[in-house]
Amino acid sequence: MKKIVLLILLAVSFKGNSQFKKSMFGKDPIINLENFQKARVYYGYYLGFNSFDFKIDYKTVGPDILVKRTTGFNVGIVGDLRLQEYINLRFEPGLYYTKRDLYYSGFTSKTDALREVNSTYIHFPLLLKFSSLRTGNIRPYLVGGVAATLNLSSNSSSIDDNEQQKFRVKSWTSSYELGFGIDIFSEFFIFSPSIRGSFGINDELIRDNNPNSPWTGNIQSLKSRAILINFTFH
Repeated sequence: MKKIVLLILLAVSFKGNSQFKKSMFGKDPIINLENFQKARVYYGYYLGFNSFDFKIDYKTVGPDILVKRTTGFNVGIVGDLRLQEYINLRFEPGLYYTKRDLYYSGFTSKTDALREVNSTYIHFPLLLKFSSLRTGNIRPYLVGGVAATLNLSSNSSSIDDNEQQKFRVKSWTSSYELGFGIDIFSEFFIFSPSIRGSFGINDELIRDNNPNSPWTGNIQSLKSRAILINFTFH
């Protein structure tokens, strides 16, 4: 009896695996959701990860500030407007959480040498998606555009600065994004993993009250940059 059950399970598994291969990667695959992306407007949501950094330019040559990255998370929604067969306009507002540690040299106290920069972003990217010709149930794409970002943890309204251990940045920043991904059409939904880079455009640092501050005095500009990995479902 056990042998019969095992044979049945193996047969079902083999059949399911064969159907999956035929539907996704076979020579003559079953086309899933053939008319989905012909819709003028469609929606989705995404979950993902991020790794933020700072690009720091200095006024004069001196000790560099070491920036330690950590892994944060993203969650948001997607609105997609079909402009033509291969070009879509996408709006992907989301909530991004990240943390960066800044290590300064020349301090004997760890309290002075370390600045923890926790950021909670509301991110508003407006992107163009350039899709390739669909092959079976696979469709690669390139994506790029601009974004405005509100930092809810900026400390921009604080009158305290690094003397009181308050690292301050501007509330609103802008950036541009470039990346690529792939649409995978399943029977019931589209799964779209993507990876992109985000590059800050404007200086976001708020200087300390003392122009010769050891924390901000030698910084010409400080701009966020990041690697963003999103898993989108439509």
